[in-house]
Amino acid sequence: MEIALETIAKSPPAVALAWGNLPSRLRVLHLTASQRAGGWLAEALALDRAAEVTLVEVHGPTEGLTRLRDETFDAVLLSHDPVEMDALELLAALRAGGTEEPLVVLGSESEYDFASDCHEAGADAYVCIPATTTRMLLWLVARAVERHRLIRENRRLAQAERQRLRLEHDEAERLLEQQRRLIRDLVPPDGLRGDSREVDAEPQELPPGLVSHYRELLRAYVIMGSGNLAAEMATLAEMLASADVSAPRTVEMHLGVLEDLVRGLGNRSARHVMARADLLVLEVIVHLSEGLRRRLVDQRRPPKQLPLRGFEAPVAE
Repeated sequence: MEIALETIAKSPPAVALAWGNLPSRLRVLHLTASQRAGGWLAEALALDRAAEVTLVEVHGPTEGLTRLRDETFDAVLLSHDPVEMDALELLAALRAGGTEEPLVVLGSESEYDFASDCHEAGADAYVCIPATTTRMLLWLVARAVERHRLIRENRRLAQAERQRLRLEHDEAERLLEQQRRLIRDLVPPDGLRGDSREVDAEPQELPPGLVSHYRELLRAYVIMGSGNLAAEMATLAEMLASADVSAPRTVEMHLGVLEDLVRGLGNRSARHVMARADLLVLEVIVHLSEGLRRRLVDQRRPPKQLPLRGFEAPVAE
């Protein structure tokens, strides 16, 4: 039996606002025991004009499961009867079968005694019919519908966020590999013979503790940016220049530290880390290049000792 309960007359806007967020339309499936009709619910809803409710009444779990499989409903009402249709067993069966619609149990038991059992079995709410009103029933159904809508939306957003993070990490891995390929192909590392692209020597040794120092610097740079780390950047560049660490070896060290940092992010975003890391390595290379340039200038134009006063060379006559 399908009964459409429609609003008979339009309420003025002020009355509509007093109803809060009740939905204007609801399509509800009502499962009752096989030998007992639920016409009382249709009559009760007909007296309340807060919402337009399409009530589909079915008898017994089999018919109810069939309707749920073939049709879409905003909510499902289950009339509990300990003898003919135990709502707790039906709740467990519906949830185990994958039913995600809001489930509200209707019964005559005290809410204090029976509500917790219903919630533990998978119900969104329990309504003690002798102790409630039609409007309260509508609000409970509306809140259950809203709760499931929010759950679905949250699940969709969480899935989209996981996909976004996965794409970010994949993109970070691709960028790291491209940068490694750039170092290998465009700027061959130390130890290459002629035009060969194969490494014939061990990688250039780095000063002790330099990698750990650079790791901490990168973490601080990701958080603070370059504004507060100017002194640390200059010190790092001086360490690299003093140890004759080449620019390719510096970038190689940077990529190794960055790769470990990205892998340690887990479910956190990698985009910000990659952007800050690119700025860091650029700044490091600039400082290193400037330090090496100054050293080259000093080699080409070494400082000269000027003669002291009184020890000037005699002027030839």
